[in-house]
Amino acid sequence: MLARIVVVWCVVSTLMQLADCYNVLVVFGHPGKSHYDVFKPLFQELGERGHNITIISHVKTQGDIQNVRDVLLSDQPVVNVLNMSSFTGSWIQKFLEAEMIAKFAELTCEAALQSENLQNFLLEDNKFDIILTELFNTNCFYGILTKYKSPYIGLSSTYMLSWHASWFGAPVSPSYIPDIYMAYLPPMSFLQRVENTLMHLVNVFWYKVFMEKPGTELSLKYTGYEPADLHNASLLFVNSHYTLHGVRPLPPSIVEVGGMHVVNRKANQLPKNIEKWTNESPSGLIYFSMGSLVKGHSFPENQLKAFLNVFRKLPQRILWKWETETMKDKPDNVMLTKWAPQFDILCHPNTVLFISHGGLLGTTEAVHCGVPTLLLPIFGDQPLNAEAVKSHGAGVKLKWKDAIKKNIKEALEEALSTEKKQNMKALSKRFRDRLVSPLQTAVYWIEYIAKNTGQYLRSPAINMPFYQYFLLDVILFYLVLFSVVVYVSFKLGSKCCARKKNKIKVN
Repeated sequence: MLARIVVVWCVVSTLMQLADCYNVLVVFGHPGKSHYDVFKPLFQELGERGHNITIISHVKTQGDIQNVRDVLLSDQPVVNVLNMSSFTGSWIQKFLEAEMIAKFAELTCEAALQSENLQNFLLEDNKFDIILTELFNTNCFYGILTKYKSPYIGLSSTYMLSWHASWFGAPVSPSYIPDIYMAYLPPMSFLQRVENTLMHLVNVFWYKVFMEKPGTELSLKYTGYEPADLHNASLLFVNSHYTLHGVRPLPPSIVEVGGMHVVNRKANQLPKNIEKWTNESPSGLIYFSMGSLVKGHSFPENQLKAFLNVFRKLPQRILWKWETETMKDKPDNVMLTKWAPQFDILCHPNTVLFISHGGLLGTTEAVHCGVPTLLLPIFGDQPLNAEAVKSHGAGVKLKWKDAIKKNIKEALEEALSTEKKQNMKALSKRFRDRLVSPLQTAVYWIEYIAKNTGQYLRSPAINMPFYQYFLLDVILFYLVLFSVVVYVSFKLGSKCCARKKNKIKVN
């Protein structure tokens, strides 16, 4: 009898699982691996829950995601391609960031869209319950969304881009909401608000003209479909959290999932050579990495010498992510490595500081692990991320052009202080203290949208003309009404005065 009950229960459980399994399509057209890595734990969780996942990307899953099919757009993702000398840190550079990612899209779109794997896939008769797609620097892949006519959710591996807000009806106010390429946190001065407003307008214009327009042409050419209108997206998952980047009003259709890639992750033991190097440093370890896109070894020579001269006198050991075998005049307390398990290093109890370019993945990992940071932002969202950490007193921001021996020494001393350590621990505690983990939040909403197909979370602001959204028609109405009242009052007053004057004359 017991055996029968167990068999029946197993069958029922299996059928229930099958009933709740969805066909999920993931579209990640951008080749930057760090963008994909933010959401990889989400794909893994969906696979473990029994959903069937098809991933269009530049990253091979290598058997680490269940129930998955790869549709590879290229042989490998893009890593270590940018030279640090290309970024001057000038005032005008931040206004050219949108141009840079537009050029990236131009190089990526056509090659990826005409790949044999994708074209063969598009010829198949596939159906999907829901689509997850990155919303970044182009709409050239959004014809795929139109083809399958499924509800879709946007993924942003960064803080919200300038063109995201209007798609989801989120309030846009440059008076206190910083643009992603503008490292001004509120309260902003008058000139900062002027610059922040200009940056927002420039970026929205650049997307419309230099990313959306050519992307539409490429989508039609290679998918046969117009790109989907992102105003019809069901949700947007944003890799941010108010504890780090500050508070901004968001509609229910924008869900913050910052920390998704680390929140349920446990640090593994380090490779033996790194473990030995770390444990044998009585004053702790400093980890130095400029991320996956920038070539760490492309340091300008004068600044490399400045760092080495300062490092040489430190009691701590330094582990430096460096893409070549050697480094000229390397001090004995510096160890080079072409690759390092960053999260495991940052969460190691002997790690006392993280020197970074301020990329959001590394910054999030440092906050999660509670490690103070010295941030050397170069481009993109890095200055804003650095400013966010600095505003919490959890790290030090040093502009790249100011990285000379004296400034490096002072910045390191400040970053290694007890105050910065305590502030980062407090920030880490706030960041990790969630009612529901960001990963489970994302999974819930994906399954919710798949089950309840429709756009129930869309803001009414999405369909409003700009003059209604900004109440320009109402303001005009009140101005006209006020003008009429003033005019009538003036006329009546004039007549009354004229009558009184006439009476006086008659008398």
